Amino acid sequence: MPSSTSASNAWRKFAFVFLGITGGAIFFIWLFIVVVDPWGMLPLSPPFHRIPISTNARYSFPALAVDKQFDSAIFGTSTSRPLQPQILNPPFDAHFVNLSMNASTPWEQEKIFNLFLKHHPNPKVIIFNTDNIWCFEDPHHSARPIPLWMYEGSPWVGYFKMANQYALQEAANQFAWLIGFKKQRYGSDGYTPLLPASFVYDPNKVNKTFTEWAQEDNSAPNGRIPIQPALPRLQRMINKLPKETVKVIIIPPFSAEFYGKAGGWTDTSWKSCKANIKSVIRTAPNSIAIDFAIPNHFTQQRTSFWDPIHYRPFTAKMVMDGIIKAVLDHQELPNNESKILEQNVQ
Repeated sequence: MPSSTSASNAWRKFAFVFLGITGGAIFFIWLFIVVVDPWGMLPLSPPFHRIPISTNARYSFPALAVDKQFDSAIFGTSTSRPLQPQILNPPFDAHFVNLSMNASTPWEQEKIFNLFLKHHPNPKVIIFNTDNIWCFEDPHHSARPIPLWMYEGSPWVGYFKMANQYALQEAANQFAWLIGFKKQRYGSDGYTPLLPASFVYDPNKVNKTFTEWAQEDNSAPNGRIPIQPALPRLQRMINKLPKETVKVIIIPPFSAEFYGKAGGWTDTSWKSCKANIKSVIRTAPNSIAIDFAIPNHFTQQRTSFWDPIHYRPFTAKMVMDGIIKAVLDHQELPNNESKILEQNVQ
């Protein structure tokens, strides 16, 4: 019979072999992740031509924010995602990247703005999309997971942050694209259609969405004073830009059904926010604020929107036309489609 010592040695050998194989497998999986580098933000990243790969743009967009091919940028939420760099580039003689992220808070927008500015200290044009998140709240956190190591601090930390299932998943997706097994879904300039081309506009579904949407507050202010806690953050961001940079603030269109009755709390709050945005412009040279949230044949028709705040491509074309006309010609669109709230051309 084998001695207890021999049995113990056999088990010890088995444990070492098992741990060695397991550790080796984990190491090679980690090595695969960091070599592919799905988000292109590691210091020793091989020079592969990567694409934005992740559904959560907070992972994909830092690489676009540091990309030297861009000299202009758009910052905002999903309500500015329809703005297309390819349309804005020629009239501004610029190379835009759209860094708008779904459900992004002002805190997150400042993070990616700071990253862009760090790598582009003299941008040509910056567009800030100030929707309701800027006018009514300022949560100091992210609505979705955000890899802060990509935005600030040492990028070397990323090598430790890559040892997780999500990084493996996205490395596999990036690798599949690199070898031609996967189609590109997200635009390399940050623009991706809000909804796929196969999506069919259904007025009945849109009407249902409008009906279920949170309604405006038409109660009297009764001494309440509207405040915009995020606007000082916007002021701080604008103050970091060089005088020569064209600074554009837009209030995106949303359905006029949700403007609120005159004198009600929603109406009063929006008017207060717009007044304070005008104050921001007065302190910033080479800046302009353009309001698209005004009654016109776009905002008064449900067919202009997917839901009360997300507008369709033809409405986006109107917004881009309005930006170009206001900035380059200092004029508003006809039919009350846009309004220049304030401009500072000094």
